[in-house]
Amino acid sequence: MIEVTDLRVLSSGRTLVDGVSFTVPEGRVLALVGASGSGKTTTGLALLGERPQGTQVTGTIRIAGRWPAPPGTVGYVPQHPSSVLNPARRIGRVLNGIARLHGTSVSAALASARLPADRAFLRRFPHQLSGGQQQRLVLAQALLTAPRVIVADEATTGQDAITRGELAATLRELEVTLVLLSHDLDIVRALADDIVILRDGKVVESGPAVLEAPHSTYAKALVAAQPDPAAPVTARPLADVPRLRVRDLTAGYRGRPAVQRITLDVAGGERLGVVGRSGSGKTTLARCLAGLHPWTAGGVAVDTVRLPPRRRTRPHRTLVQYVFQDARASFDPWRPVDEQVARTAVRLRNVPSGRARTEALEHLERMGLDATLARRRPHHLSGGELQRAALARALLARPRVLICDEITSGLDTLTQATILDLLTDLDLTLLFISHDLGVVARIADTIAVIDQGRIVEHGPAARVLRTPAHNLTRALLNDPTTSAKKRSPVGTDTMPT
Repeated sequence: MIEVTDLRVLSSGRTLVDGVSFTVPEGRVLALVGASGSGKTTTGLALLGERPQGTQVTGTIRIAGRWPAPPGTVGYVPQHPSSVLNPARRIGRVLNGIARLHGTSVSAALASARLPADRAFLRRFPHQLSGGQQQRLVLAQALLTAPRVIVADEATTGQDAITRGELAATLRELEVTLVLLSHDLDIVRALADDIVILRDGKVVESGPAVLEAPHSTYAKALVAAQPDPAAPVTARPLADVPRLRVRDLTAGYRGRPAVQRITLDVAGGERLGVVGRSGSGKTTLARCLAGLHPWTAGGVAVDTVRLPPRRRTRPHRTLVQYVFQDARASFDPWRPVDEQVARTAVRLRNVPSGRARTEALEHLERMGLDATLARRRPHHLSGGELQRAALARALLARPRVLICDEITSGLDTLTQATILDLLTDLDLTLLFISHDLGVVARIADTIAVIDQGRIVEHGPAARVLRTPAHNLTRALLNDPTTSAKKRSPVGTDTMPT
């Protein structure tokens, strides 16, 4: 079905993909795994006939024996939904337009993507959906073209364990050939018939059992760095006085409640993990705390300062900083990264621009980004590098409370470990939103589980992870990706070369 031979992609003298070859029989699943910048996305885009601007592509690609593939043959699900969703058009209008072009069914595509097809849902705009819902909406758009091949780039990014399991089952049931670009090793184990490990654009290892019995040092490191929710949790002493106080907080969208009477205390230096299903209200709570969404009842205070629900002053904004899930969307694509990081110190602390630039470079250096890289525009940085830059930008405000919203989703296990190490070295109060309970287990002192806008469980991380009291917590801890059963291998012809 798919034959790739000696694929090479060059950009300004730099090799992005270096001699990659593999085959994928019809109806099978191939996973490309590797760190940010390893060449996965560039390889995936090549299957669509796309390439980054200014690059040279050599080698051969055949899809069903043809190249280029006929329009609609290859569907694409990108890592960041915001890059393909139209923020100004209602969901239904966009889906209906695609369906008319291809003679397909909107309701069937939404059902396959595990989304509702009722009128209320179709009248929403993309920004009114959770990150996980946006990702599934992009999958539905791809299915409307009736593709024979789908290239899914981090399709499970930002989704809870239950939804990930549902999506894994959905992808397995699709009658298409699937090329999965993923850092999610559990999804790869559940779905992939064959796996290719990439590093610096080269294949370092391939086969159906790479993750179970890796041979290369790099593959072993990727597997070893995967966080485990069953790993021991070390309890740290916490301050008795709360730094962040939330009382009966209630908020919603157009009369629809998203957060309902949440009360929460977070101590100085405490790291609180906030978990729950996609759309449960985690991000709405975080946005309220950061002043990005107004609440309708209740209150929020940091130390002795009561925060208003909207129109916060400069001192208010310095108290709570927010690092977004989609780091790329949070940067201006046309300005250098260090300039945008420095702007935080200028705007929120009134620091002169020269000194702010120096502070920005110092923070970026601590995050592992040297001055040469920091002076580039965002598209020159990998996802992990941009996420570290976003973290440096937030820290330049010198906040007392830092909110990290799914900032490790879509990152490889090695880059993820680097980000978590950076966070654990910070001396501030941290709210860490994540669907990955292994990541939460590694960083959190306490955990709050949210369901339908309410906290249903809250306590020390060790207790919540070892003896969960609520059914939702138990369901999130029970990895549902294992329910996506793989078919038996076809034979040696499925092996990448």
